[in-house]
Amino acid sequence: MNVLEWAHTPEHPAPSTGPAPSSEAAPSSEAAPSTEPSPSPEHPPTRQPPPSPGRVAAARDLTLVVLSPTDPMSRGQLRRMAQLARDEGVTVRWQEARGGRGALLRTLRELTPLLRHAQRVIIGDPFSRYVQLLLTLYAPENVTVVDDGTATMEFAAQLTRGERLVRWHRRAGLSPRELALAPVTSLARRRLAPGRRRTLEIFTALPVEAPPGTTVTPHRFHWTRARFGPPRLTRGADLVGTSLVETGVVDPDRYAEAVGALAAAHGATRYFAHRREGVEKLHRIAVETGLEIVRPDLPLELIARRGPIGRTVLSFPSTVVHTLPQALAGTGITITVCAIAPEWLREDVPPRARGFLAGVAESARRAHGLSLTGV
Repeated sequence: MNVLEWAHTPEHPAPSTGPAPSSEAAPSSEAAPSTEPSPSPEHPPTRQPPPSPGRVAAARDLTLVVLSPTDPMSRGQLRRMAQLARDEGVTVRWQEARGGRGALLRTLRELTPLLRHAQRVIIGDPFSRYVQLLLTLYAPENVTVVDDGTATMEFAAQLTRGERLVRWHRRAGLSPRELALAPVTSLARRRLAPGRRRTLEIFTALPVEAPPGTTVTPHRFHWTRARFGPPRLTRGADLVGTSLVETGVVDPDRYAEAVGALAAAHGATRYFAHRREGVEKLHRIAVETGLEIVRPDLPLELIARRGPIGRTVLSFPSTVVHTLPQALAGTGITITVCAIAPEWLREDVPPRARGFLAGVAESARRAHGLSLTGV
């Protein structure tokens, strides 16, 4: 989605780009026929504006290479997004980089020649070990990093401070695997940094602390707002889930209690699950809270624009507290950030994770005027 947004933003009327490697993937049209539901009150038809000459050029010159994840929900969402990308004229290339023995070497062998001839490389997840390995094989002159959630904020900050690239929720110290990959990560960080022979652009909807010489292009969801909606609003509230339990940050019992309390306090009726949330956890939430569990088959920004969606949307500190205010601008929807209480966190959570979550909530309040609520 974010690569499509980059291609359609006014700052890039007719980009000439190379492949766009990502840590996730969507298969080819032969492997994944479209499963777009028929128009209905629940799924109204989307609006497809006539493409401008710039959009046609952007789509024609863009090859999207996505590296297949193993998680079924992620793969399902990406199948749908791949079809939307093809509808825009983008070439989508499926790579089973995690498809068993020899898959990684085969992926590196197949992509390296393509990437070496690219005028611009667009990266969806700079923390991905697969992307970092590809960066050790070639040094692109023009790099664009598009949003990959709140990780974009941490990537920009670590690049500015000259730190090794590590996800914000990871514990301090290096595991044996990370020690072995340290030279790869170090080289990838250097090849992502702006320099005399290399440009770096960060395309983001989030506030970032970018290193000197970086171009920061605002992500305003031009494509999403033109393609979907405006949504039909329901009278109730919707709660957006998070994978903080799955990443080992938040205690599962505390999280379930918080979801129940928020639903009762705000009259929420639906729970939009994160694609990485576990089945057992979601079953528990449904039983204990009475919330209807919704597993979106597209990114939440598109689901919300398509509707129906509650007049109030509650979310824990995550990417959507920065993206939904822009994707839903002018719709009359109120978005509220639910702060993470310190007692919800696991004992072994690193201190920087605590500060990061608080920073996401506070930055959303400052940037978009969102209200904060607790349990």
